[in-house]
Amino acid sequence: MTAAPLETDPVPASLADRAYLAVRDQLIMLDIRPGEPIDDDRLAKSLGVGRTPVREALKRLEGDRLVVSFPRRGTFATGMDIADLAHISEIRVQLEPLAARGAAERAPRATRAELGELASRIEELDIAGMDRTDVMRWDLGVHRTIYRAAANPHLEDVLIRYDNLATRIHCVFLDRLTAMDMQVVAEHVALLRAIADGEADRAADLAREHVLGFERAIRAVI
Repeated sequence: MTAAPLETDPVPASLADRAYLAVRDQLIMLDIRPGEPIDDDRLAKSLGVGRTPVREALKRLEGDRLVVSFPRRGTFATGMDIADLAHISEIRVQLEPLAARGAAERAPRATRAELGELASRIEELDIAGMDRTDVMRWDLGVHRTIYRAAANPHLEDVLIRYDNLATRIHCVFLDRLTAMDMQVVAEHVALLRAIADGEADRAADLAREHVLGFERAIRAVI
């Protein structure tokens, strides 16, 4: 069974928010490749917004380390170096377990029920038959759900930034990864159920291993 990817973001409140989310998605999923110049006029036309919202979005994306601007040269999608993988993993291996533990300890009953239902939905997915970018969108969606359940907006903001960067690296190597490597979403079933059951220690351990497993899978194909 295949299914539409999870929604990963709230409904945008403004044109600038809409532009930000749309361009961020293109950068993460490599529709805009690392190092590629960004034409704000073309982006504005493709998104059906003015250039001002796009420029505001690009400023935010520069803060997310997804684009970089150079005087008189323009704006470009940031490049990627394999050293980035270690740096990002070093942060995520500390913070992902913190979010999982927080969700297990603080999520209200209704949220726990939703996490359990999400685990069941994932079990029904035909991950091997899914488009690989859809798999990554599901992975993003699951992470966002856990971050929100942790009920710490500052932790959520930081983790979203680094999960975006990690997903971007993952997308670079999608074609080299095996079907087993693509089971990143299926791994979340046990994690989601641990959170739903309030098993904080187990949730933290599973979140940590997920981050480490991601790094191992990437390094194996470099």
